[in-house]
Amino acid sequence: MANGRPLEGKIVLITGAAGEIGTASAALMARRGARIVAVDRPGADFSGLKAAVGEDLVSVEADVTHEASVRAYVGRALAVAGRIDVFFNNAGVAGPVAPVADYPLEAFRAVMAVNVEGVFLGLKHVLPVMQSQGFGSIVNSSSASGLTGWPGMWGYNASKHAVVGLTRVAASEAAPHGVRVNCINPGPIRSRMMGGLDASIGSEEARRARGIPARRYGLVEEVAGVVAFLASDDSGYVNGAVHPIDGGLTAV
Repeated sequence: MANGRPLEGKIVLITGAAGEIGTASAALMARRGARIVAVDRPGADFSGLKAAVGEDLVSVEADVTHEASVRAYVGRALAVAGRIDVFFNNAGVAGPVAPVADYPLEAFRAVMAVNVEGVFLGLKHVLPVMQSQGFGSIVNSSSASGLTGWPGMWGYNASKHAVVGLTRVAASEAAPHGVRVNCINPGPIRSRMMGGLDASIGSEEARRARGIPARRYGLVEEVAGVVAFLASDDSGYVNGAVHPIDGGLTAV
């Protein structure tokens, strides 16, 4: 660690970077010495991310569900920096909340496309780069919904369970090459996405938080702290692990 900067000089590639968890994670890792290559959907607003990270930010518009677009964002990171030390495979969407009979098939497919195919394609194109380097850390974004079930969240729950499976397959395949793959599983986090879900199910934060042992929603900064740890060499023997960040929600 150099002057308290455990990510000094590392190249970090982040999808879903303009969202609240992506921005908080990018900002923390930049403060710890990393250079950030930020990916988000076409038309995304990178201004908040740039303000948080600084002018050294490299931003890339890409659709994580299209393989050519994924190949392009990986190529951009390599063109800028020549390697990828850390990949935060973070892009995701929530989708609607509805009973199964009312849940549209098109919505289910759209959620699976971003949350599962997007994660898979990121792994498909980043893992070979890291394996050829002989090092690297990948952090996939799952959810507490990937460890349990929530009524009405058919696409989101299914997709986040799938991310746990992808993480374990990738970890076992990558480990002999010096590459680690882990996933984070945030519970209710104070964010725009959680606010939208609360509105969908007609439940206020204070009431829902009573079901969480910590009695509160988490903060995006608390998620970022776990991401930064998994990105660093301090987690060098952590591989294939699932990390709930949920105030004890899935422990009960």
